[in-house]
Amino acid sequence: MAFTAQDVKTLRERTNVGMMDCKKALSACDGDMDKAIEWLREKGLAKAIKKAGRIAAEGMAYAMVEGSVGAVVEVNCETDFCAKSAPFVEFVKGIAQVVVDSNPADVDALKKCPFPGSELSVEGILPEKVMSIGENLQIRRFIRFDTDTSVAYVHAGGKIGVLVNLKVEGGIDATEIGKNVAMQIAALNPRFWDKSEVSADVLEEEKKVQLAQMDADPKMASKPAQVKEKIVAGKLNKFYEENCLLQQAFVRSDLFQGSVENYIADAAKKMGGKVTFVKAVRFEKGEGIEKKVEDFAAEVAAQMNMGK
Repeated sequence: MAFTAQDVKTLRERTNVGMMDCKKALSACDGDMDKAIEWLREKGLAKAIKKAGRIAAEGMAYAMVEGSVGAVVEVNCETDFCAKSAPFVEFVKGIAQVVVDSNPADVDALKKCPFPGSELSVEGILPEKVMSIGENLQIRRFIRFDTDTSVAYVHAGGKIGVLVNLKVEGGIDATEIGKNVAMQIAALNPRFWDKSEVSADVLEEEKKVQLAQMDADPKMASKPAQVKEKIVAGKLNKFYEENCLLQQAFVRSDLFQGSVENYIADAAKKMGGKVTFVKAVRFEKGEGIEKKVEDFAAEVAAQMNMGK
């Protein structure tokens, strides 16, 4: 039975096995899809089939800068043990290198790019990594900056990856400034970079919350509406200080006491230049992924019942 390129693609999607091995399987099985899957299993090539459906909520966020290009990626696996293993860490770094070198438009485009040190593409090498590492692996997201000056920071061995982008003038080295700002972002996870980014809707919601709190306070409830409005306006500065990076108090008070914005300006001035915060990205591994809660006792009991 003949088979088509679409059959090869379908088999690859169902088994997570490389394209060439899928072609071999279909050839050996006269194009029969089910027999080809069994052929791959017998050859030990389709170990990734069951793994592909398992939840990958652990992993690593990694940031790097090479030349004028910075990248931050998140790659997920199933267990923290795997996330700390050398093969997985090297794979994540390889993915970051692909983002720097190839400038893919999205994750699907990234998978078509060549993997460093290999003749295979990312999607070609991924099944091999799944089989050798032994867990489901998912390339989740990435961001790439190729303008201005980027500084990378990786926190807690890959729990958080931060990439800060700065406009640097005066020929100074702003690496330390960028790293300190990145550490601030990793630690406090601000909602906004600057107060100018806070929308009218967010401010209105914050005002409602503040007014409701005053109405619930016997000492404040009886105050005139105009007075409450003035108090709320004053509290918005506190909102900015808590939620906006540049207005936050700089956490490295041993270096500078004041806001992040003023720290950047002061540190750059001391070096004879000027630095302006442009943008940043913060990836925390597994954020937003629903983790499966394993009931170990129930699993053991189920396996014992199956054996009866």
